Amino acid sequence: MSEKKKVNVKKLTMSAVLIALSAALSMVKIFEMPLGGSVTLLSMLPVCMLSIMYGCKWGLFCSFVYSLTQLVMGIGSVLSWGLTPQALVGSIVFDYLAAFTVLGFAGMFRRHGVPGYIGGISLALLLRAVSHVISGVIFFASWAPEGWNPFVYSVTYNSAYMVPEIVFTFAGAIFLLKEPHTAKLFRVEMPAKAA
Repeated sequence: MSEKKKVNVKKLTMSAVLIALSAALSMVKIFEMPLGGSVTLLSMLPVCMLSIMYGCKWGLFCSFVYSLTQLVMGIGSVLSWGLTPQALVGSIVFDYLAAFTVLGFAGMFRRHGVPGYIGGISLALLLRAVSHVISGVIFFASWAPEGWNPFVYSVTYNSAYMVPEIVFTFAGAIFLLKEPHTAKLFRVEMPAKAA
């Protein structure tokens, strides 16, 4: 088998394993909000790792695949909420497809080492939170308690699970970066410079 094929098999295998791990970890819910959203056991971290290891382009592809798994696993709950067709489509797009696909941006600053890894993960998690807030403001404004501004309601509701989720993800990333056996997975191979 050629060296390139070995690398591709390794990349595909690692991607499949980490996407499956993210999906499995997403089912370990520490806390679940009544209208969607939960704090999980580091479910975003394996997908973020893929982007750091293989770059944003591959990371976005893998994150999109992960978003589809999340949609399949969560669509039953979404359908039970009695949403209008517009709100259903909006929830699918912003709370699933966009919210989980943006995790692929975790590799944006990967060439800058550990600070870049943390910066990329920060960006990805912030983008996920923004996607949920947009969904809340546009499609779930009518669910806000009387007298609440829809934006404030959406930020408050989504922060209740996203802030702990972000804290757990950072703690997990820092642990992995300090553990020598897993830290080597994050290493980015720099292309050889021309002489």
